[in-house]
Amino acid sequence: MQTRYSPYDFDVQADPYPYYARLREQAPVFRNDTDDFWALSRHADVLAALRDSDRFSSANGLRLEPAFWGPQAEQFFSFVAMDPPKHTRMRGLVARAFTAHRVQALEPRLHRMARTVLEPLLEAGSFDLMADFAGPFPTDVISELVGVPEADRAMIRALGMEIMYSDEESPDLRPEAVQAIGALIGYYTELTTERYKDRRDDLLSALLDAADGDDRLTPEEIVGVLILLVGAGIETTMLTLGNAWNAAAQFPDQRRAAFDGRIDDWISETMRFDPPSQTQLRTTTEPVELHGVQIPAGQRIVLISGSANRDPEVFEKPDTFDLDRDTSASLAFGTGRHHCLGANLGRLELRVALGAIIDTVADYEIDTGNAKRIHSSNNRGFATLPTHVTLR
Repeated sequence: MQTRYSPYDFDVQADPYPYYARLREQAPVFRNDTDDFWALSRHADVLAALRDSDRFSSANGLRLEPAFWGPQAEQFFSFVAMDPPKHTRMRGLVARAFTAHRVQALEPRLHRMARTVLEPLLEAGSFDLMADFAGPFPTDVISELVGVPEADRAMIRALGMEIMYSDEESPDLRPEAVQAIGALIGYYTELTTERYKDRRDDLLSALLDAADGDDRLTPEEIVGVLILLVGAGIETTMLTLGNAWNAAAQFPDQRRAAFDGRIDDWISETMRFDPPSQTQLRTTTEPVELHGVQIPAGQRIVLISGSANRDPEVFEKPDTFDLDRDTSASLAFGTGRHHCLGANLGRLELRVALGAIIDTVADYEIDTGNAKRIHSSNNRGFATLPTHVTLR
């Protein structure tokens, strides 16, 4: 079979892992002329590129779509789409606001929020894990963190989903997605203006106050960080919850171990086995030679971390979901200077969400015939996961 791979291909999105295996074996430096990118799929190569920000630049952003890729990418991805020294400055200022203490202080509220969303679902016995829990819960968490009023939170989630997903095998952004981006920028600009006049105990106020000497974030930079949080904060947690639920459903003995309290192992192995973010995009700043292939400067490089996490050179029996596995080599949260700043918050959200479920649920079944996947060029997960639970 000819080696082929496009992140826009619905067959790839349905199950990318056989495609990744062929890439690793037959074309570790893969060229797609149609979509104009190169792809690296082996763990060693993806890891090296993530750590080499001099030759593999982040300045054009994280997604291939023409609307996202290019110098304007930092509007959507903030400091994640920057190289030093811009990246160093922005990430440093954001880190002053996004502290471990702020994350830890959220935990009691997270437990209350999870129970509030879950209780009516568990009473009903059947629900859609994605629409009814995995979507609303992280939206509420990030909104609570930022300072978004409760009345606006469903709108934020709907706009985010409009931007992220498409039902077309196309690299172009739909007009509705472009409108959603504009609406989100407009909303967060207004909220930032309001908070400028009236500080609260929230991340938005902390971002306004974050300073390094006289250096502060501009309102536009703050809005960029808030847009980033819609994807990096809400989206990834939502998709990971669904992927964890689906993976444990496929491996009953691992599900029993997870439900016996091994939540941290469940999260870590999900992030390796079926991560929500499958790829990271970079641009070569100079010619790079790899496996005898010459990649010119200025080329788009898709780093397939979802493939790296299934590389049999690093993970034994990589297509098996195994809670006993050492996942320390997983690239799910990235590595190097772009290692995910919100990793601790993400893990806390997942721990609270899954813990709240298994406190009252003994077992569950997914209606696989009615489960639907999202369509996304770089994210993987479910749009719907109809679930029936058996309570303890």
